[in-house]
Amino acid sequence: MDLLAGRVTALLGANGAGKSTLIKILSGIYAKNGGEVEVAGEQVEISTPMTAAQHGIQTVHQRVDDSIIPDLTVAENLVFEEMVRASLPPVRSLRSLLPRAREIAATLDLGWSDSFLLKDAFEIGIADGQLLLLARALNQRPKVLILDEPTSTLSAAEADRLFALVRRLRDEGVAVMYVTHRLSEVRSLADDLVVLRDGRLQQEQTQPFDMPAAVEAMLGKALQVEVNNLTEQRGDQVALELRGLQLLPRSAPLDLDLRYGEVTGVIGLIGAGKTELAQAVYGVERLRAGSMRLDGADFAPRSTSQAVRRGIYLAPEDRAAQSMLPGWTLATTGSLPFLSSISPGSVINRRAERRMAADIINSYGVVATGPDQEMDSLSGGNQQKVVVARWLRQSPRIMLMDEPFRGVDLGARRDLAHKAREQAAAGACVVVLVSDVEELREVADRVVVLAEGQIYLDAYASEIDNSTIIASMSEVA
Repeated sequence: MDLLAGRVTALLGANGAGKSTLIKILSGIYAKNGGEVEVAGEQVEISTPMTAAQHGIQTVHQRVDDSIIPDLTVAENLVFEEMVRASLPPVRSLRSLLPRAREIAATLDLGWSDSFLLKDAFEIGIADGQLLLLARALNQRPKVLILDEPTSTLSAAEADRLFALVRRLRDEGVAVMYVTHRLSEVRSLADDLVVLRDGRLQQEQTQPFDMPAAVEAMLGKALQVEVNNLTEQRGDQVALELRGLQLLPRSAPLDLDLRYGEVTGVIGLIGAGKTELAQAVYGVERLRAGSMRLDGADFAPRSTSQAVRRGIYLAPEDRAAQSMLPGWTLATTGSLPFLSSISPGSVINRRAERRMAADIINSYGVVATGPDQEMDSLSGGNQQKVVVARWLRQSPRIMLMDEPFRGVDLGARRDLAHKAREQAAAGACVVVLVSDVEELREVADRVVVLAEGQIYLDAYASEIDNSTIIASMSEVA
């Protein structure tokens, strides 16, 4: 892959494509397994972040915490690389750093006050932290600037300022690698785009871009099978009304009705707003804007427990981090959300807990030695069956399943899809949120395409083909 001086190259790829690994190799965090890296025609070895900087490569990582040093002030963080290189005069006091810190902050016209510059950097917001790191990187006059999801925490005004800066750097001859999931940013900012999948370069384009082709290359599917043999179910009773819901900091509000008796498949790329939609309904976070009505009555859960008491359940995206606890068994994991039902007098009935686990094993075909087997020792597919089954067996009113097929084999995927459809047939409102068209087709009666927090398609599966879905996923202004 070539990053050309004076051009912005957008790097696209789904989760696990290898974007972060590539960035960390170029930044000196990871050692490369093979191959060569050349900067300005000269082969270089990048063994540490310092050697990357010496070769003119600067990176602003997506996770601000990876690069900001807590217990140092904003000013110290701004001048940190100069301090390490001993290119600053001896530091007699924190205030002696302020003139140089102001100069670096002025690169982005930040206008931070002295009191702000003297704050502990760990106390400032994520957006300010992102700007701090960008100003520090630009101070080194890089040959190559890598920006990893730089607008994920910025306001619209801050993002516009960043775009103007990126264009200025391009005009000054800097090679910019711009990693993003926002296709609108690619269209407006990039000169070239590359698509990674499974650690390999799948596609290269120059302006004007063919976005549907890029999206298809990201998904990695030929997508020739249009509709699986599903008996389409259409619900006629609205379960949940969403009005004026704002999913992302800079997205427009959306309206959506979710109905009982059907599976609504919500599809979108990384950052489309799928997880935010599920978490809004489940009460994980307060709404940015808008309102919800459940069965015609106002609904605004202040906690996930309130949602659970109303029969609204969520199987979250990251089962290991959000659904499992280290060392817990299948029985303890399966019963966790409903302990009160098997805890008379605040004492857990272990026999009832094991019966619940045995039912999960038998009904969902979980391959396990028994209820007392630790979850960590199960395969990914069997783990996923347990964390989904513990909700589905409780007869949900609304069942939200965020990326339920991630990391599971085809057999487990079909089992979970079948169980989701059984719940809808029994009258539940089931919402499955995925980023894969093939997975969508295997489970959904209705298709909702999200892109950057907005709805670009809402239709029943039998009315549309895969090309329509792909085009809608990339139909961003």
